[in-house]
Amino acid sequence: MLPEVRMNDMNRGSMRFDEADSPVIVLTGALLILGGVAALVYLALKYAY
Repeated sequence: MLPEVRMNDMNRGSMRFDEADSPVIVLTGALLILGGVAALVYLALKYAY
């Protein structure tokens, strides 16, 4: 059988590369998400009324 390889939680998914949780990356992601939400709210209010 193959040996069992264990990964800690920090080496999985999108956090696999170094500096994935740096403040610049986190701030950029937060701004993109909040900007998208703001755009959707703006469009919803524009076309609803």
